Amino acid sequence: MKYAICNETFEGWSHERICSRIAELGYTGLELAPFTLAPRITDLSAQRRSELRQQAATAGVQLIGLHWLLARTEGFHLTSPEASVRQRTGEYLAELAQAAADLGGDILVLGSPLQRNIPEGVSREQATDFALDTLTYCLTTLERCQVYLCLEPLGPAETNFLNTAAEATTLIRRLGHPFVKLHLDVKAMSTEHQPIPEVIRTHRDWLHHFHANDPNRRGPGFGDTDFKPIFAALREVGYTGWVSVEVFDYTPDADTIAAESIRYMRECESHSNGSGSRTPGPLSGR
Repeated sequence: MKYAICNETFEGWSHERICSRIAELGYTGLELAPFTLAPRITDLSAQRRSELRQQAATAGVQLIGLHWLLARTEGFHLTSPEASVRQRTGEYLAELAQAAADLGGDILVLGSPLQRNIPEGVSREQATDFALDTLTYCLTTLERCQVYLCLEPLGPAETNFLNTAAEATTLIRRLGHPFVKLHLDVKAMSTEHQPIPEVIRTHRDWLHHFHANDPNRRGPGFGDTDFKPIFAALREVGYTGWVSVEVFDYTPDADTIAAESIRYMRECESHSNGSGSRTPGPLSGR
């Protein structure tokens, strides 16, 4: 497995310090939230993009891409009934794709639940058509930059649009573009009717990126979710992408989250390869 972690976990840390520490722990990738870099990605200069990429490379870390794409922005919405808003949103996604490529990455994770909620008075069918229209404005840039836009299903407590992997893959198939793929997140999959390993198996053909976390909003191994069958399913479907730690509860601290998460994931990976024995982590609560 290729392990990454999301940079917003390390609030108050410099980029250089984050890269150095996660490399020490065994991570080889860092996923970035744009709001940690600048108010808008277009505010991040070419020089700063180059500096961030070089600092990561010096530590032996790749900046794999961006997530929380539309968080803490205004004026963007995936399912807006207003054509001008859809165009503006799609063009901003194109700017994010360019930034990801400049930073050395090739992934955009489109979660941003508030910026995709179905507006009042809009049907689900209309919202889907609006989303498809929005995405057309970034497709040329995705292909030119060789960056994959990965649609992220999220549970109904977070948004009312694209709540399941099936809904996301239906939209992906309708769009029919080679650089629009599926992202799966353990916390989000816990709200599906199928067991998480079955969700992975069912949607294997579209899966391109993966977030590791627990439904309790903490890291892998910090809750009741057993990742052994999850990692076994990823191995079974031949997944070769990143497994990136994304948490929403930053307790007890960033360093402990990072260290314990990769320790636990490596243990589960060992089981999926048919070796090793399970020993509860000190923070797992098992």
